[in-house]
Amino acid sequence: MTKTGLRVVILGAGFGGLEVASKLSEALGEDVDTTLVDRAESFVFGFSKLDFMFGRTSAERVHLAYADVAHPGVRMVRADVVGIDPVARTVALDSGQTLEADLLVVALGADLDPSATPGLVEAGQEFYTVPGARAARDALEEFDGGRVVIAVTSTPFKCPPAPSETALLVHDFLTERGLRRSSSIDLVMPLPRPIPPSPLASEAILEAFEQRGIGWHPGSLVRSVDPARRLVALGDGSEMGFDLLLAVPKHVTPPVVVEAGLTEDGWIPVDPRTLRTKFPDVFAIGDVTSVGTPKAGVFAEGQARVVAAQIIERARGGTSDATYGGKGICYMEFGGGQVAKVDVTFLPGQAPFGGMDGPSLPNSQEKQEFGADRARRWFGRDWVPVESR
Repeated sequence: MTKTGLRVVILGAGFGGLEVASKLSEALGEDVDTTLVDRAESFVFGFSKLDFMFGRTSAERVHLAYADVAHPGVRMVRADVVGIDPVARTVALDSGQTLEADLLVVALGADLDPSATPGLVEAGQEFYTVPGARAARDALEEFDGGRVVIAVTSTPFKCPPAPSETALLVHDFLTERGLRRSSSIDLVMPLPRPIPPSPLASEAILEAFEQRGIGWHPGSLVRSVDPARRLVALGDGSEMGFDLLLAVPKHVTPPVVVEAGLTEDGWIPVDPRTLRTKFPDVFAIGDVTSVGTPKAGVFAEGQARVVAAQIIERARGGTSDATYGGKGICYMEFGGGQVAKVDVTFLPGQAPFGGMDGPSLPNSQEKQEFGADRARRWFGRDWVPVESR
């Protein structure tokens, strides 16, 4: 029994789950019993998938093992969550174990459903998972020129800058291999601009596209893929040919979250200031929510700090006035080692707003330090994200 007797169960060890666990350990140590659950063996930064996909780093360097999570008061459990009772605050695992919580934090993220787009599994490459990035890397290595289409198949989707980053990095990749002159690159997105909350960033991206001859197709979705004819059917009824299709699949809430009755309109609604759900002592953070911010790790991390502050004060017998401000900073690759720092803020009832610094080489180093800092805090180890630039 811990000193407070407070049991915290965190489902999902992504940006949000890891940050809650580390903050609780830092402030309370063994005074609170924290259980962190994830089905994977290791954590991977989203940007590391692109680093791996374009040959900047190795598979071994991408992964940060959950076995290294050894914070005082935190128990790491590798298991699939097969049932959640948000009223009783109990969690069933595929191991047969049942976890009981005084405070429950749901941070299970968003799943991908490539099969939701007919023909995508047969003819396209998704690059939002590690296996997908590995397959895309192989496809790029084998590619000998032709039509490359980067396409978003549904909204919302994680890390809105990623498709634009991919288009710019494909340009560099093909240029380095002498294939750019014999190839075309097109980006199909449902958004009106690459990063709608940041006009500066969007303008810079579109200027970079124009300079590099990358086709930009806003306000359109890929509805289906014809593997035999190597064509994608777009939402406006037109078709686009491809030799290599890199796609962002439909994002969905994990089924166990839906079955628990936590969702409305596909995602978990929360108080945008406190991240509390409609169930007492149940929080939700990150991609699994409809909080109103982009589905990106930096936003989940910011939400996690607010949830952790509330739990810490609860353990100390008080209450916290911490609220979520909706701000996040994303690092975006422009190619050639140049990285922009995009900041955006989402406040309830207000239009989102943001700015941009760069792109520049110093921001590239700052981005790598961003990852290294979290590796130290969450995993207690040194980490060099990329082998070379």
